[in-house]
Amino acid sequence: MAKGSEIEVEVGERKLRLTNLEKVLYPEEGFTKAQVIDYFVRIAPVMLPHIEDRGITMRRYPDGVDADSFFNKRCPDWKPDWMQAVRGPGESSGAIEYCQLSEVAALAWSANLAALEIHSPMARARDIEAPTMVVYDLDPGEGTSITECCGIALVLRDLLATVDLQAWAKTSGSKGMQLYVPLNTPHEHGHASSFARATGQLLERDLPDQVTTTMAKAKRTGKIFIDWSQNSRHKTTIAPYSLRARSRPTVSTPISWDEVAAGAEGAPLVFTAADVLARVDDVGDLFVDTITLEQRLPTGAG
Repeated sequence: MAKGSEIEVEVGERKLRLTNLEKVLYPEEGFTKAQVIDYFVRIAPVMLPHIEDRGITMRRYPDGVDADSFFNKRCPDWKPDWMQAVRGPGESSGAIEYCQLSEVAALAWSANLAALEIHSPMARARDIEAPTMVVYDLDPGEGTSITECCGIALVLRDLLATVDLQAWAKTSGSKGMQLYVPLNTPHEHGHASSFARATGQLLERDLPDQVTTTMAKAKRTGKIFIDWSQNSRHKTTIAPYSLRARSRPTVSTPISWDEVAAGAEGAPLVFTAADVLARVDDVGDLFVDTITLEQRLPTGAG
């Protein structure tokens, strides 16, 4: 049932009212809100397993990527009555309730809010004190790019292997990339954070001209910043398969280690929504093992 720029649709067993579908959210490519919703609905089968049990932070761009945005942590009171809200670490004033995007209709609903970016915490909602993974955010400083990130990612992968830990890589969909070390065994945020910091500092010691763990941007020129602080209890990271608010509708995309090696040699690692949908049809979810693989950090790490 259409009325002006509104339409009521059925997504599974849910009814949703979608608005302003013709609004262009990525002006450079004329990519509309309708296309954003279509992407999230189609990617849902592989994206949902990575976010469905976590409290989600949405970054919303109601007037498109060239306009102002805001982070939406608190799940709005006017959410659909079927959508679950879950407790999370919240803000300095205390815990708040986040939206739990646990079905296709929920992703469509968030996309209708122009939530282009879906950010996910390291812990599941049922136990926000227990991270299920360690994440390394590799951020290229001025004069470097994802090419250098890939080279450092390979070194970091090999370092982790010395303590019997496997890692998975994905692009950030922006400038850099992330490495995920799945745990899925009892751990605390402090342990995860100290381990990430210690391993990052080992690389900084061995590759001082290429790596820094220092937050100050002035110290990052010509280097890859390994952001270990993403493992803090209150932090989130861009979710696998989320769109990014760049000039084009790029996606935070799981990649193979062969692709990382090729990226270190200069191969492009930029994937749009259309690219990712085709990739998933071809190779499936390259991140699927991170959901269940059980690993343990060395005791006393950090």
